[in-house]
Amino acid sequence: MAGPRRPAAPLRPPPVTDPLEIVGPRYGDSSLADILPGALAVLGVPGATDALGLGAALPGVRRIAVLLVDGLGWHQIPTAAPYAPTLAGLAATAGRPLTSGFPSTTPTSLVTLGTGVAPGVHGVLGFTVRVPGTDRVLNHIEWTADPAPLRWQPVRTQLERARAAGVAVTVVSRPEFGGSGLTLAANRGGDYRGAAGVDALAERMLAALAAGPGPTLVSGYHPDLDRHGHLTGVDSAPWRIAAAEVDRLLARLVDGLPRDAALLVTADHGQLDVPAGDRFDLDTDPRLRAGLEVVAGEPRVRYLHVTPGALDDVVAAWSTVLGAAARVRTRDEVVAAGWFGPVAEEHLSRIGDVVVICNATYAVTASRSEPPAVSRLVGYHGADTAAEMTIPLLVVRG
Repeated sequence: MAGPRRPAAPLRPPPVTDPLEIVGPRYGDSSLADILPGALAVLGVPGATDALGLGAALPGVRRIAVLLVDGLGWHQIPTAAPYAPTLAGLAATAGRPLTSGFPSTTPTSLVTLGTGVAPGVHGVLGFTVRVPGTDRVLNHIEWTADPAPLRWQPVRTQLERARAAGVAVTVVSRPEFGGSGLTLAANRGGDYRGAAGVDALAERMLAALAAGPGPTLVSGYHPDLDRHGHLTGVDSAPWRIAAAEVDRLLARLVDGLPRDAALLVTADHGQLDVPAGDRFDLDTDPRLRAGLEVVAGEPRVRYLHVTPGALDDVVAAWSTVLGAAARVRTRDEVVAAGWFGPVAEEHLSRIGDVVVICNATYAVTASRSEPPAVSRLVGYHGADTAAEMTIPLLVVRG
């Protein structure tokens, strides 16, 4: 096992929480949105806010690598520990929990990390959302050029801020993600380097980190743990193999850190398995289809856009059918509760008139109106349980 040469995070005891307990986002305090602003503060970018106290932990650091491991929730680390001793050691000696934003889903989280602001500000408010004024549902993972990324997500990224301040900025991720709408929304401002596996990812992140004498920021992304959790479940054999690959990646990065560098490891969300008996199919229950124009979101958080005059009926029907399995709220209620942070006026209609947030291990699938593979997944995320919302921040000095 490769251990941290100099654990640098101010340690906090892990929270004693039930993985199914509801956890709210902690924007501006201990959230995913606070990581890159803190990193920029360490690198001397004027005006950067360090809510996480990284500056006190990383004096003298001139180079920072930020690695996001898709699907590596705080509550999944003990499950991964037998196959990922480096990860377990870092979590124990250099780790603390943060929250993702809401919903706890990849597109929302990647843009939250990249911009340093809450989802309501940047506008990427779910895995899929309705394009206002149309019946089109935009899948942010498959997004290319329409809507135009810089109009759909107009907030300046932290990478752009860093580059403008003279920091060398590089993004390392899968080759196929280069130039996508989501990449432009989250990571514009960095030089893009494709890396198809963990060895290439480690090599290119370390090369970029050591490339020049000045302040440097490198952002890396690894998707495989999340993919296997979706397909075969958390702690399945493929998931365990993926956890071991994450461990190999972390070991290489820790061992290769320059002495004036730091590695920050985080995630976009956690994950949980949804049993077959905990699934509702909105496409096979006419009570759930009544009064709907467009359905977006994902199985753990649904956005329901309703026909004129049907709001109360839809709320009543979904509340009756789902019962204790979910909270059925109007858009106004969820926005007022602060789950998205402050929501820009132009982004409000991307949220459903009704928002359905699943409790415990329940989900609402759409077997006919969404790709059938979505309904066949084992693992899901998106809602606000601790298993989904609580993510790690691991901080290691070179």
